[in-house]
Amino acid sequence: MLNKVIRGLLIIIGMSLGLGVVALVKSVGLLEISERISLYMYIGISLVFGIIFFIISPKIIKVGKKVVAMVEGELQNVPTGDMILGSIGLIFGLIIAFLASQPFYNFEIPYLGTAISIVLYLLFGYLGVKIPTRKKEDFSNLTSIFKRNTLKDKGNKSKTKVRPKVLDTSVIIDGRIADICQTGFIEGPLIIPEFVLEELRHIADSSDGLKRNRGRRGLDILNKIQKEIDIEVIIDPRDFDDINEVDSKLLKLAEKLEGKVVTNDFNLNKVAEFHGVEVLNINELANAVKPIVIPGEEMVVQVIKDGKESGQGIAYLDDGTMIVVDGGKKHIGETIGVMVTSVLQTAAGRMIFAKPKAMIDKAV
Repeated sequence: MLNKVIRGLLIIIGMSLGLGVVALVKSVGLLEISERISLYMYIGISLVFGIIFFIISPKIIKVGKKVVAMVEGELQNVPTGDMILGSIGLIFGLIIAFLASQPFYNFEIPYLGTAISIVLYLLFGYLGVKIPTRKKEDFSNLTSIFKRNTLKDKGNKSKTKVRPKVLDTSVIIDGRIADICQTGFIEGPLIIPEFVLEELRHIADSSDGLKRNRGRRGLDILNKIQKEIDIEVIIDPRDFDDINEVDSKLLKLAEKLEGKVVTNDFNLNKVAEFHGVEVLNINELANAVKPIVIPGEEMVVQVIKDGKESGQGIAYLDDGTMIVVDGGKKHIGETIGVMVTSVLQTAAGRMIFAKPKAMIDKAV
């Protein structure tokens, strides 16, 4: 189908060329003929050229396909970056050539302005393609310098302003925040909202023994952070009377302070993401710093209980990571060597699946 369309276009080009030849002969004055004869000549010559192009069109198409294939082959060897730079350079080169050629059209010498314009277009088009592709390293250096300067500016901005960290009730009761602050991984100031302190007091005064102990533990952690750790602690007295829930007040305060909420509450984490408030989740940090194990790695563990599935045993690493030992039920209470078969990362943490090394050696 495409060949037929191209062949038809070639016939039209041939007929147009025949018309052009007759018009050129008449304009030069080589033939003095009447209007009627010139009409016949137009029709006849255009038909002759159309038939010639119809006959030679298969060869023209064949040659055209070879040229296209050759150009495609050459373009495949050219990097994409060079093509983009060359195209942009060509556009700029043609624009410069257009502007530079305008004065030459005013020359009184016939065709001189057109000839000079053609030379300028060819020259600046060639330079527009060649210069950027040959100087691409300089362009990449300029880009890298610009990126470095941008990163420096961002770095300077981040250094000038440390965003406050707003602590919620759960992370204070958890207690690990004090140890993290002591290591210096969290920069202050730490913001303790007054309504969080009030909630801690209510928990510490609870009639439930477990709740009471949790509340008192939270207050002890706050005293430790304030007295023993070299970090700025600010008690924020603001309250939001129109909001009832403590978590919602916490997010509102973080928005006003342009700070981050420090928590280990999974639900608060999700709500904060919805409101666009940044969160530092202690549990995510704990999971991130757990030792990485890969399938095929060997370790020694103590199987302490049976698992959910038949024949499974459960062991734990020192950091609390659970190891499911396939066929480990018969080794409960024993310390055995196991080989890791797979690792599963969940929102709750990392779970390791393993087999007793003795079982693997027997299978081999």
